[in-house]
Amino acid sequence: MTARQPYHRLPIVEVIAETADAVSLVLKIPPELTDAFAYKCGQFLTVRVPHEDGSVARCYSLSSTPGIDEHLKITVKRVVDGHASNWICDTVEAGAVLEVLPPAGLFTPSTVDGDLLLLAGGSGITPVISILKAALARGTGHLALVYANRDAASVIFGDELQRLESRHPDRLRVLHRFDAAQGPPTVAGLNPLLRLYADRDVFICGPEAFLAVAREALAELSVPTRRIHVEKFSSLLENPFEPAEPQADSGEPKHTAVVTIDGQTHTLPWAPNKRLLDVIMDAGLNPPFSCRQGICGACATRLLDGEVELVNNEVLEEEDFADGYTLACQALPVTDTVTVTYE
Repeated sequence: MTARQPYHRLPIVEVIAETADAVSLVLKIPPELTDAFAYKCGQFLTVRVPHEDGSVARCYSLSSTPGIDEHLKITVKRVVDGHASNWICDTVEAGAVLEVLPPAGLFTPSTVDGDLLLLAGGSGITPVISILKAALARGTGHLALVYANRDAASVIFGDELQRLESRHPDRLRVLHRFDAAQGPPTVAGLNPLLRLYADRDVFICGPEAFLAVAREALAELSVPTRRIHVEKFSSLLENPFEPAEPQADSGEPKHTAVVTIDGQTHTLPWAPNKRLLDVIMDAGLNPPFSCRQGICGACATRLLDGEVELVNNEVLEEEDFADGYTLACQALPVTDTVTVTYE
């Protein structure tokens, strides 16, 4: 079996009840793990949760912001019949230890200096508030947040958003939308709000129905897809905390992968039917990964030279490819030599 992803045990210093069905876990990073847990606004952690069959893995976005918040913080909303979210909301207390993988994810702006339109549905506010705080603290642009919830009691970070808006009245506008009063979001209902900010880069996170409506509304306003950034809630099909099943024989190496990781460059033989992630791991290296299915983005690496074919991709958008990103867990070689970097 392929070795599992190395994980770390982080102490929980505080559990914050955000709403009746959402909690934040504040995690302390030991000094020796500072570099491993350096992160960007909008990224996520993959968490190991006990299960009768061993464990399950879930991805939870970081609601903290690097350089602003002292500790890392993830926020978890209870899901009906959701084993992991219910275990966290019901049993996790301060002083416990959480087993996690290092930060990952591409839902982060290349710069926080521009004007942004932020769209969040329910717990989709988690990575969005991380981006929002970074932009207010380090950027110069104007921000508009459209935040949809069932009702006022469901608003996560309500007090914090109010404080930020009061502190930055010339730069931040928060627009709440409640299903109980206005019905579920629709294209016709969102368009008048979004039209005011259609010239901005857009970051969207929330349930699938919310994402679909938001994207349709933006399409009607002719917002270019390269300016639309979407974070999807996806279930992991494999558990990165457990050894992976052995792969079928992929044939003789006919290609070469040149991989820069952890400050060193390695030249690795690459069989034509073998995924790049497996090539790197079989060489004894430790690349980041989580789902191994092309749906989370944790394994994203930058393609510097050569060409690959992705077996599956449910996370990278047009702008990610333009920036040179590819998915190691889904990449098969097309050219004789492929050069990637994790730096």
